[in-house]
Amino acid sequence: MLPRARTVKAWRHAFLLATFLVLAGCARSPNASAPSIAITRIPSADGNKYDTVAPIEGTAAGVRPDQQIVVYTRSEELWWVQPVSDHPFTQIQNGSRWQNQVHLGTEYAALLVEPGYHPPETVESLPSKGDGVDAITVVLDKSAPASSTQPRLLHFSGYDWSVRTAASNRAGTRNSFDPANAWTDERGALHLRIARSKNKWTCAEVKLIRSLGYGTYKFVVRDISQLEPSAVLTLLTWDGTGGEPNHRELDVEISRWGYQENENAHYVVQPYFIPANMVRFRVPSGALTHSFQWKPGRVTFSTAAGSPARVIQLHTFTSGVPSAGGDAVRMNLYVFNKGEVPLKNEMEVVIEKFEFFP
Repeated sequence: MLPRARTVKAWRHAFLLATFLVLAGCARSPNASAPSIAITRIPSADGNKYDTVAPIEGTAAGVRPDQQIVVYTRSEELWWVQPVSDHPFTQIQNGSRWQNQVHLGTEYAALLVEPGYHPPETVESLPSKGDGVDAITVVLDKSAPASSTQPRLLHFSGYDWSVRTAASNRAGTRNSFDPANAWTDERGALHLRIARSKNKWTCAEVKLIRSLGYGTYKFVVRDISQLEPSAVLTLLTWDGTGGEPNHRELDVEISRWGYQENENAHYVVQPYFIPANMVRFRVPSGALTHSFQWKPGRVTFSTAAGSPARVIQLHTFTSGVPSAGGDAVRMNLYVFNKGEVPLKNEMEVVIEKFEFFP
């Protein structure tokens, strides 16, 4: 009887070992494959890209029912979420196919995203896989005409800046940008202009070509008392990669936002709609120095006038302050089109100097 007992025991041991190996093998080889997406149809090229929409289609594999597609079109320097910012998601049909309408551009991208993902309306660079993005694919429209506009650089205050050419949304209103509206004079001061061109306004923006990170940023601006209520001067940091929800945006904004009696300046740690993230105040005429000192978890804004400097406003934010990353300094002058007092005349702002202290 002893040999038989040993045989039964050995058989049971072998059975348990085999069962364990089968289960382990299943754990190493899941039934669901890695998620993937593809674009199978893009629109035909057309010169009127902003106003024309056309179908785009694709496939998805290895996806869950709660995942969605976000589609982007590249036009000039930016990726724009499609079909509109208020409806940024495309549903996956029957777990494998998707389709939508897009505005025309030179490249198209599709992102497979997790529930709760918040796609930025515009980005300079597409987000990478991770942080809610499970798969991404990009298709170039080879038939689209290549842009004839080459990025222009100008040298100001010891730094190189790129001059914006692409249209963009600013404060919820669309603006066009003309590189001719930004230049430096013989003394080295930077001029930003809003100009009339073909019955529309064209604006100005310059962007520092490298990131500076934490430190003190200082802007010396000539008298801005001539600005009409709907003109906006913004001195800011911005991360165009889209990897941070609020783009690491810190703002000094000079504007009355289309209303004659509004205060004409404010500091903002985005998002602006949180009351603690904005401080409004009024600045006088004459030259002003705006600055902000950015540290981990803390940013202190200040505005001063005259020499010796007389502080007009000083405020420190300690809540919601972004960490430094892919941010770069920008200065822009544009039109806010939602106020009661529309812009009537061309505008110009002169920035005497920019300084940075680590």
